Amino acid sequence: QVQLVESGGGLVQPGGSLRLSCAASGSIFRFYIMGWYRQAPGKQRELVADITPGGSTNYAESVKGRFTISRDNAKNTVSLQMNSLKPEDTAVYYCNAKIPKSDWWGQGTQVTVSS
Repeated sequence: QVQLVESGGGLVQPGGSLRLSCAASGSIFRFYIMGWYRQAPGKQRELVADITPGGSTNYAESVKGRFTISRDNAKNTVSLQMNSLKPEDTAVYYCNAKIPKSDWWGQGTQVTVSS
């Protein structure tokens, strides 16, 4: 069982920045594909970005050039730096850890972009 705890959400004005962090339990963090997903009201959960154990990254088109995902295998953490935030980025953001045949989710953290 893997426990994921997100932090760093909040209210920010359009154009602002936030940094989300996710702390994971377990001794094999370095083998997980780590990802950030988001779900806006009335919409399906969608992938925002993910990062492989080797550090390869993948981003949704809507966040490319604005968001950066990173991981620290020594600290069992994954982060999402979000810049140039837009109102359409408003959602609950979830951390995800994945290995073949299993995945785990955090409880989510609210990000609201509004003036």
